[in-house]
Amino acid sequence: MAQQLNDIVLVPTDFSEICQNAINHGVELAEYLNYKLVIIHVINSETKSQLKKADLDVSAIADKLNDIANDIREKSRISVETITREGSIFNEIHEAASDMGAKIMILGTHGKKGLQYLVGSHALKVVTKSPVPTIVVQDKSFDKGYKKIVFPINSFTEARQQVQWAMHIAKTFGSVINIFREPHTDPILAGKLNVVTGQIKEAFDKNNITYSIHDAEKSGNFAGKMIEYATAEKADMIMIMTDADIFSPNFNAGAWDEKMMFNKAKIPVMCINPVMTGKVYYEYITLI
Repeated sequence: MAQQLNDIVLVPTDFSEICQNAINHGVELAEYLNYKLVIIHVINSETKSQLKKADLDVSAIADKLNDIANDIREKSRISVETITREGSIFNEIHEAASDMGAKIMILGTHGKKGLQYLVGSHALKVVTKSPVPTIVVQDKSFDKGYKKIVFPINSFTEARQQVQWAMHIAKTFGSVINIFREPHTDPILAGKLNVVTGQIKEAFDKNNITYSIHDAEKSGNFAGKMIEYATAEKADMIMIMTDADIFSPNFNAGAWDEKMMFNKAKIPVMCINPVMTGKVYYEYITLI
C-alpha cells in the first residue's frame, strides 16, 4: 500500500462501452469529490493479440487514451491523467492503485469481451485484490449520483469501514441509506445483529445521516432477497464488504459474483475489502 493516499479516482478500461460508462461514473465522482481522474489500460497478451489483428502497434493504446482524456477535458474541469502498464490485469491494476495511492476505483464489468475479459471470476479477482474500495458498474448511467444506498448487514458484519464509506458517500450526495438486515432465528445471533444495528444507528445519528431499517424475509437466500429489495427500491448503489466470512454462508463469494456484480437491475455495487486495514488506510477512513 502506498505510504500516502491521494485524491484519485482510478478507472481501468478495455475500451468497451461498459468501461466507457465506468469512466463516465469516474468523471462525475471526481467532480463531486474534487478528485483527480486516472484512466489505466493494462497491456497484456489479449491487447497485443487484438492489436496484431488490427495491424496496429502499442502506440495505438496511448492514442485511444489521449482521445478519451481530451474529450473529458473539453467537457469537465477535473484533472485527468492516462497511464499504461504491461502485464497481468490482476496484478497491474492492483499495483497501480497502490503506487499512486488512489482512494477509490471504478470497474466496468460486462458479459461481452472488450480488449480484455473483465467479467465473472476475472472481475471478481480484480475487485478482491484491490487495495481500495471499488465501485462495480454495468451499463447504468451515473444520472444524479448515488442518492439511495442499500446497506446489507447481519450478525457477522464488521461494519466500521462499511459505515465510514456509507457516511462519506451519503454526505457527498445527500443520500438516504437503507439498512437491510439478515434475520436470525438463533437468539444469540439475533442479539448480535441488534448490537451491530445499534452501533450503525449511533454513527449515522451522530453524523446526521438519513437512514431507514428493513428486515429481509426469513425464508430464502439473503443475497437474493437483498437484490430484490434494492431493485424494488430503485437503489443507486449497494454497498458491501467482500469478505465471505463477514457475511453468512448464504452470502459467499460465489453468490456475490453471480448475484451482485451481474444483478439484473444493473445497480452499481461498492465493494470494500476488509483486508484494507493498514495504518494509512485506517487513518483515512476515520477522518472522512
